[in-house]
Amino acid sequence: MNPFRYERASDASAAVALVTPAPESAFLAGGTNLVDLMKLGVARPDTLVDITRLPYDRIEPLPDRGVRIGALVRNSDLAADGTIRARYPMLAQALLAGASGQLRNLATTGGNLLQRTRCPYFQDVAKPCNKREPGSGCSARDGYQRNMAIFGASEACIATHPSDMAVAMVALDTSVLVLGPDGERSISLGEFHRLPGDEPERDTVLRHGELITAVDLPPLPFAARSRYRKVRDRASYAFALVSVAAALDVRNGVVRDARIALGGVAHKPWRATKAEMALRDAPATEAAFRYAADAELADAQPLPGNTFKVALARNVLVRTLLDLTSGGNA
Repeated sequence: MNPFRYERASDASAAVALVTPAPESAFLAGGTNLVDLMKLGVARPDTLVDITRLPYDRIEPLPDRGVRIGALVRNSDLAADGTIRARYPMLAQALLAGASGQLRNLATTGGNLLQRTRCPYFQDVAKPCNKREPGSGCSARDGYQRNMAIFGASEACIATHPSDMAVAMVALDTSVLVLGPDGERSISLGEFHRLPGDEPERDTVLRHGELITAVDLPPLPFAARSRYRKVRDRASYAFALVSVAAALDVRNGVVRDARIALGGVAHKPWRATKAEMALRDAPATEAAFRYAADAELADAQPLPGNTFKVALARNVLVRTLLDLTSGGNA
């Protein structure tokens, strides 16, 4: 690990002021991803600004009946919160599907959103990787492709985003609140993460020095009927091959509204807007669910090593929707 300067921020403005002038600086919260990347030599910040004592560790109701989650709320606390479990069960399920109990006790809401890909070539400094070193090439294109993207990839990068929590939050139309050198702003989580294009080194639209302070969940009554399903190579402590976060509003056997996002399939949590459109005003039947899944997956562009993901995503999405309408177990 390279030497670095350590600072502990007294407040959010001080944290921003410490990071902004130093291009290679970073905020430090739980550190469950950043510290690993520093050990591997992938991340080499010259300054770490510790934000763990900032007052962003609360889950609070909003006037519109939404919920504000502080950026420093631990994943384990968020998953156990009674309001989250009752009103947004897919979010609690997504959190419990990620990492291990020990890591969930450290990992924070803001840090989870900023996880970097687990592409093995990104994590291996001996291999070319455009995300780690722009212009060096993408080793995955002619290499191991099993976990790579089937949507939104580019010639520069085919990596996938690793978060479970972010998939559920994208389906819920979450907003991210940030504080930066130019003040506060709110960013829709659906627009927060980027597709790689020709700048795969940029995971998000955050500007240097911007600090996540909270995320806001909107009031979405039918999110109480929601589910997160994750398919992975082993039962625990593994990233998704494919995951689905879904909520359905079904009345009199007809789908009135839907929220769906997919994980493990793109450089960002993938909002399944075509599936949602196909479901609205359709009968809540297996045939309609399969039609919606096919509508979403028609644009998939799998690689030779991950063509199985198309059928897997279709089956997982249909199974999740059937569970939501039948009351079946996850």
